[in-house]
Amino acid sequence: MYWAAGFASSRPCVVELGRNHSLPLGLCASEQQQSLYGYIIAFPLQDYGGIMSVLGSDSWWKKTLYITGGALLAAAAYLLHELLAIRKEQELDSKDAIILHQFSRPKNGVPSLSPFCLKIETYLRMVDLPYQNYFDGKLSPQGKMPWIEYNHEQASGSEFIVDFLEEKLGVNLNKNLTPQERAVSRAVTKMVEEHLYWTIAYCQWVDNLEETQKLLAMSGPLSDTLKWLLSHLNGSMVRREMYGHGIGRFSREEVYALMEKDMRTLATLLGDKKYFMGSKMSTLDATVFGHLAQAMWTLPGTRPEQLIKGELINLAMFCERMRRRFWPEWFVEVEDLYYDGDSESSSGGSPTGLLDFGLFSRTDTLDDSDGSSQSAGHTNTHSPDSDHSLFDSDVGTGSDNDIQLKEELMPDLEV
Repeated sequence: MYWAAGFASSRPCVVELGRNHSLPLGLCASEQQQSLYGYIIAFPLQDYGGIMSVLGSDSWWKKTLYITGGALLAAAAYLLHELLAIRKEQELDSKDAIILHQFSRPKNGVPSLSPFCLKIETYLRMVDLPYQNYFDGKLSPQGKMPWIEYNHEQASGSEFIVDFLEEKLGVNLNKNLTPQERAVSRAVTKMVEEHLYWTIAYCQWVDNLEETQKLLAMSGPLSDTLKWLLSHLNGSMVRREMYGHGIGRFSREEVYALMEKDMRTLATLLGDKKYFMGSKMSTLDATVFGHLAQAMWTLPGTRPEQLIKGELINLAMFCERMRRRFWPEWFVEVEDLYYDGDSESSSGGSPTGLLDFGLFSRTDTLDDSDGSSQSAGHTNTHSPDSDHSLFDSDVGTGSDNDIQLKEELMPDLEV
């Protein structure tokens, strides 16, 4: 018996998943993708004596019976889908509330495998706006992820989401930047989102596909099969979109060379500053964190992890600073902050699963400690070139874990 697979949507379309076909499901969260929302189905092409032979017979009443029955089943499935969708819409009232739609949490405790989803959720925490997560996997009407709803209005695409929140709620992380700093911030943002992103996506979904597949959070008797299917479909989409972008036309070594240039540029720009544009946070920090966190915590033993936890240690400290300040429920082991050449040790430990805070507000979970400059009686180590510290007060909380972190990394930071 031969089988074909297809994608059934509530919209009148069916996409066949045959040979040399793939279905972009948007796991890599590229903001240029177009995807469909529905269910994967399978149907028999031949069964030698079953439904197909009946439909091929001359008996009109049998044809009518099977066609009518199939139509009724399809109608019932459609009505069920619409009822569930209506129920979800009733549960999600966006009046005076921000609803953040994004992909589900991965298994290793990292908030998201999507740099853009992590960027927007971190941004919401940075500006201290309460929001409600909704892990439905449904893309926006423009086919993008993440997207938000607020007062029954929608915004998709990370840049437009930030603009929307600035206009509607008056938040602005860039208000203290000069026009020249705003220009630099935008230029670096485009380098990260339009260039570095693709090299990280290549490492995740092409070169390190099997490890990324293990991070997908799925359960059930067919979870392994679904993980394999979704990861390979997404890998095919990444290859195709990278080729259209142009960066996918280069060899593996050339792609990694481009990635290294971008990461070194970021490390040079950051220097020994607390944040990328100085002592105060900006939107650029959320952007860079969303992307570098993938190299920091989702790609064990790979070239980007070796760079960020080794030679470019200031980027690792920036990621850790952001994680501790805005993600208090996200736990990592101390030894997971540096690379010692052993991929097992760099990914060791059993990370605690990330808690899904329902309505999250940063002020409910941690204090802003910008004012202090010391932690637990330990004096910060300052750079000879500036008065900034790689161990600012918001990195540590005075716990034994923080003291151990400083002692572990201090030899690598001294020049």
